[in-house]
Amino acid sequence: MKHFPLIKPLLVTAMLFAGTAQATTEARQALEASPVDDIVARYPAMMSQGIRDGLKRSGQLPPMVADTIGNVVSNSFNAADIEQQIVTDLQKELTDAQLEAVQNWYETPVARKISAAEIAASAPSVWPEIQARAPELNSKYKGTAKAEMFDRFDRASRATESAVDTSIAVQLGLATAMAAFSSDSANYEQLRQRIESQRSMLTGVIGQQVYDSYLYTYEKIGDQEMNLYLEFLESPAGAAFSRVVTNSIQQAITDPIESVGRQLTQFLSPAPAAKSQ
Repeated sequence: MKHFPLIKPLLVTAMLFAGTAQATTEARQALEASPVDDIVARYPAMMSQGIRDGLKRSGQLPPMVADTIGNVVSNSFNAADIEQQIVTDLQKELTDAQLEAVQNWYETPVARKISAAEIAASAPSVWPEIQARAPELNSKYKGTAKAEMFDRFDRASRATESAVDTSIAVQLGLATAMAAFSSDSANYEQLRQRIESQRSMLTGVIGQQVYDSYLYTYEKIGDQEMNLYLEFLESPAGAAFSRVVTNSIQQAITDPIESVGRQLTQFLSPAPAAKSQ
C-alpha cells in the first residue's frame, strides 16, 4: 500500500471523499433511472410469497408452517440494504462512462415504456395472471420474432441462469430448517448433492417460467423496441450493468438464507419437555 506523506491530510481526505461521493451519486442515478430500484422494493414480498407457495406445493410442511417460514423470510430481507449493495457494486465495477450510458438509455421513451412493463409484471399479485395466460401467449407468439428474441434476451439478462442458481442456494440454505420436521437424517453434503442433482430439471422448469413471464411482460413492446432493448443489454455498458445488478441481488438474497435457516430451526423446533420433579 502506498503511504501518502503527512502533508495537507485533510485536503487529501476531502478529495478522496469527494470522488467517492460523486461516483456513488452517478451509480445511484443510473440505478434510479432503471426499473431495478422499484423492483427491488418488492423483493421481500416476492421472496416470502415464492418460498411460501413453493413449500405449500411440495406438501412437505403444513400450510401454517409454510406461512410462518414465509413471514420469517420476508422479515430477513431489507430492500434498502439490497439497493445499497447494488449501488456499491455499480460504483466499484462500472466506469463513469458506462454509468452515464446506462442512465442515458433508461431515460429514453422506449426504455421508460419497457421499464414500466417490467415493474408492473414484478408484483407478486400478477403472478397468477402470468400463469393463467401462459398457454394463450405461448400459442400466440409461437414462431414469431418475439419468440425468437427470447434466447438473446435470456443470454443477455442471465434470467434463467441466475434464477436457477438462486433457487438452488435458497433450497440448500433452508434445508436445515426443513430437516427439523423430517425423519430424513441426510447430512449437509448429501442435501447439497441431492439439490444440485435437480439443476437440469430446474433449468427446464424455470426456463419455461422465465419465457412465460417474458411473453407477458413484453406483450405490448414492439419488435423494434425489443430489439433496441436487446442491443442495450448486449452493449458493454448494458452487459456490465445487468451482470453487476444480477450478482448483487443474488448475493443479497443468498447471504441471509443460512441465518434464516437457523432462525427457523430455533423458532419452529418443538420445545424440550419439562423435567419432572
